[in-house]
Amino acid sequence: MSISALVAPQLPLLRRYARALTGSQGSGDSYVMALLETLVADPAVFDRACDPRVATYKLFSRLWNSLSINTNEPQIHGASMAERRIEALTPLPRQAFLLTAVEGFSSAQAAVILDVPPEDFSKLLDIAGQQIGAQVSSRVLIIEDEPIIAMDLEVLVRALGHEVVGNARTHTEAVAMATAERPGLVLADIRLADGSSGLEAVNEILETFEVPVIFITAFPESLLTGQRPEPTFLIAKPFREDMVKAVISQALFFGEPASTLAHRVA
Repeated sequence: MSISALVAPQLPLLRRYARALTGSQGSGDSYVMALLETLVADPAVFDRACDPRVATYKLFSRLWNSLSINTNEPQIHGASMAERRIEALTPLPRQAFLLTAVEGFSSAQAAVILDVPPEDFSKLLDIAGQQIGAQVSSRVLIIEDEPIIAMDLEVLVRALGHEVVGNARTHTEAVAMATAERPGLVLADIRLADGSSGLEAVNEILETFEVPVIFITAFPESLLTGQRPEPTFLIAKPFREDMVKAVISQALFFGEPASTLAHRVA
């Protein structure tokens, strides 16, 4: 099978990983492009002995870690708040955390990707947990029409040390709660109880103030179209608890406000 046939299916998820790792879609996509250019120049760098997704992430990690700007000790003088937060989590623990909690790799697979022994990888995860625990807490609005899912999300949010300001089931409730409470983070489904759109509710909220948004939906293909703008933070249902916790940490970590998205959901 050709390299392009092996790599192409990995690119949508790799773009998500690159965004989370670098803190911006533009920067992440630049690294993905560098990977593609490397493969064109020398296809032999692709490790065909590995699972194609593992091999793709392995090459991406090798490229990212080869640049001194990504592996030096944090240089936060004059940095923005987002840059300070991401630099507070050191490079290898940050990658270990994202690869397992967000990208869904096993610890063994992630160790191969980062080219570290399994025992060293476990230490990286421990360091990541300690560093993430030192990050900021926030006030969270949940927009979800399924009561059990909403309760599960509330438990997860509070377990991370955050406050839940409300659970909204409709567009109207969501906008009203957001206006009254001004949360620091929004967790939103895109199809709500009365047939209204969580996407439209989020767009209306973002017209009033900037806030990071995590979409949690059974219809991720509605938002991951390959066309901009796309949500930086997106979780597919059914979700894993560790993934939700990880992405909440990311969203608050980067402090990146969401962009208004096109109304693509029917």
